[in-house]
Amino acid sequence: MEEAYQLKQKKKGNRFSQWLHSFGKQWQLQVMTLPGVIFLLIFGFLPMYGLIIAFKNMTVVDTIWSAPWVGWENFQIIMSDHYFWSSVVNTLGISLLKLLIEFPLSIIFALMIYELRDSIFKRVVQTISYLPHFISWIILGGMIITWMSTQGLFNQLLGFVGIHSSANHMLETGAYWWIAALSDTWKEVGWGTILYLAAMAKIDPTFYEAAKMDGASRVRMIWSITLPNIRGMIALNTILWVSGIFGSNLDQTLVLMNAQNQPNAEVINSYVYRVGLVQGNFSYATAVGLGVSIISLILLVAANFATKKLNDNNSML
Repeated sequence: MEEAYQLKQKKKGNRFSQWLHSFGKQWQLQVMTLPGVIFLLIFGFLPMYGLIIAFKNMTVVDTIWSAPWVGWENFQIIMSDHYFWSSVVNTLGISLLKLLIEFPLSIIFALMIYELRDSIFKRVVQTISYLPHFISWIILGGMIITWMSTQGLFNQLLGFVGIHSSANHMLETGAYWWIAALSDTWKEVGWGTILYLAAMAKIDPTFYEAAKMDGASRVRMIWSITLPNIRGMIALNTILWVSGIFGSNLDQTLVLMNAQNQPNAEVINSYVYRVGLVQGNFSYATAVGLGVSIISLILLVAANFATKKLNDNNSML
């Protein structure tokens, strides 16, 4: 037993020596990472101490240390809070619509751009599709509110096809999920093609030449060559989408939400903002955020495990 222990310690010492040797060989690169590490420690890890607020009853006159402990009381309130669960339903509904619409459209649009042969037209299409991503939700939200008004563009388009409507669609609670999902898709679908196009650029063109010689059609080449070669990127984006399913766009919600559509527009992020910052209930808002973060972490691990099984046991994270 003593010999086995000494051998184990010797191996640990060898590994540490190897690590020091590798660090010394690339110390310049290691030093370059220090600002990022320090930034992450200060703004990423140190603020996590504030999570203890979720287990306290903190008011504007208290500090983190002086606030009284209440244990699991805030989490018990969450379980019986009707408004919180309503925001959960809205968040899931909007996020799932975005996942079903925006996620496949990004792949399809990337395939369409990749298949373009005219390089000038290709660059123009890419540039135009990227532009909405850089438009602030303040501006874009104002455009959407105008388009959905009684005399807006949407009702005018309906009139051209014989459907006459004078409704303000932003005041219809049943329409908000679709408005949120489709407007976000229009804003982000072009930007979402970047990673797929980068993955497609690495595909060996000889694959397509061989398939063309065998008489394969373009659709067949897309199905048998392009899609399998970007499978890893699709899996990675799937993980990110699933893990962020509880993180609906706060900027979009604050711009598009009004008193009429709030029952279907209130999402978790806007609920936390309203309860925590507007109403000053810091402890309850922190408890909600902590619970959502834990669930998102579980979803991240589960999605990574599922995609790993579907991707020949190769983890994307």
